[in-house]
Amino acid sequence: MPIPEPTLTGTVRFRDWQTWYRITGDLESAKTPLVVLHGGPGAAHNYTLRIAGLAGQGRAVVHYDQLGIGNSTHLPGKGADFWTVQLFLDELDNLLAALGLSGGYHVLGQSWGGMLAAEHSVRRPAGLKSLVIANSPASMELWLSEAARLRALLPPEVQKTLGEHEAAGTTEHPDYKAAEAVFNARHVCRIVPNPPEVAATFAAIDADPTVYHTMNGPNEFHVIGTLKDWTIIDRVDRIAVPTLLVSGRHDEATEATVRPYADRIPDVRWEIFEDSSHMPHVEEEEAYLRLVGAFLDEND
Repeated sequence: MPIPEPTLTGTVRFRDWQTWYRITGDLESAKTPLVVLHGGPGAAHNYTLRIAGLAGQGRAVVHYDQLGIGNSTHLPGKGADFWTVQLFLDELDNLLAALGLSGGYHVLGQSWGGMLAAEHSVRRPAGLKSLVIANSPASMELWLSEAARLRALLPPEVQKTLGEHEAAGTTEHPDYKAAEAVFNARHVCRIVPNPPEVAATFAAIDADPTVYHTMNGPNEFHVIGTLKDWTIIDRVDRIAVPTLLVSGRHDEATEATVRPYADRIPDVRWEIFEDSSHMPHVEEEEAYLRLVGAFLDEND
């Protein structure tokens, strides 16, 4: 389906920088707005744009680029001590206040965005109505363990190429990138070639990998950045709003990585998309929008 055109785009000031946002639909609608948190960290909003289709159900959808990527301020000179979870929590709070949403909103976080959304939710913000955690691990220990398992299922020559270049520190080599693409076609987005909005996000990372490389690492399965020890398992029981978990049957965020959310959040349901990997909002778009739209309607 065509991606809806935005109703409004703009920026809000965050400390000395700018956070870019995109609104689809009418913020004055009777339905509570949805704020979408993209992945990465540092992956840009583009690949999540099909979620703007929820505006066709009469709900405003807010996308934004987190600091350091896309249309927001880039800060390539900042080091690991700057790029923290707290920074992005503060940026989200600032955006909600600037757009007048703090009193009532839903949050949908995809991949790293779901991790950030969970961090936001355990703090029990007063205006949060419900939470969608999409394709997100509850800890990076689980993510790394499952990534190793999925890598072991790749063709032997692909595994060999990955291991050799990681050991040599040559993860920008074309052969490594080609091997990485084999993993991505299985577990990140099974629509190949990728749709334009997905390709745009990968291009944004290539153009400025500061945040992604610092917090994550060179790719989805070789995580050596500052998030490698992150976990929220011991805190997810503090989430006090209805929560929808979404994942794909072929997802790099495997069932094992999502399970702690399902086991520990008090009011939770879990939907697995059988024909999807890490991006069911792209791979099974219509079913995804129906599911998420109905969940949000229930919790307005």
